[in-house]
Amino acid sequence: MALRFGILVFPGSNCDHDTEHVVQNVFGQEARLIWHKESSLGDVDVVIVPGGFSYGDYLRSGAIARFSPIMKDVIRFANEGGLVLGICNGFQILCECGLLPGTLIRNNTLRFACNWTHIRTERTDTPFTSEIQPGQVLRIPIAHGEGQYLADEETLDALEENGQVVFRYSTETGEVTRRANPNGSARNIAGIVNEQQNVLGMMPHPERCAEAVLGGEDGALIFQSILQQHVQVAA
Repeated sequence: MALRFGILVFPGSNCDHDTEHVVQNVFGQEARLIWHKESSLGDVDVVIVPGGFSYGDYLRSGAIARFSPIMKDVIRFANEGGLVLGICNGFQILCECGLLPGTLIRNNTLRFACNWTHIRTERTDTPFTSEIQPGQVLRIPIAHGEGQYLADEETLDALEENGQVVFRYSTETGEVTRRANPNGSARNIAGIVNEQQNVLGMMPHPERCAEAVLGGEDGALIFQSILQQHVQVAA
């Protein structure tokens, strides 16, 4: 039985159809685009908040999108244990609505970053990383102007202690260095989960490297992990 993915669409979303393509055409699952003004997610198994520039990133990234009608049901869905993946602008939105701690601000270079990067996998026991090896380095592209993850030291320490840091920017060989950090994110953080591990936010774009024709397939591992999680739950 196919998994049912709900992919949110805001004014300014630009990765919604990329994500839909990966879900439907690469992995053969069901996908439905959900307009931000809808009040219900409907019958879905997984929610993806895709990348883009929701509401033109006015005020700050994700600050307006968090008030869209659909987000109230996303919060309900997440609080009931549903899987939610926020990619790039989606990560920003999840932080703004309180599903994930911290915030994302302008890159420390004050320039838009659009290139391939490497991220080291810190947790492989989440629903989003079960098909990845411990410490495995993924090659995944980024495309953001406000990708610098920040939080106060107490929050950062709690993320570390709770094992909520899932991905860190690293070198190709897995070394976590300042030079490997493309945006100045605290502790090289590229992706985190909530305490219940059912909500993941990440700045790199796995949907842009889920098939060989795009120059890399490492992003497919995240989608494969989600599908495997469904198999385990169904069993």
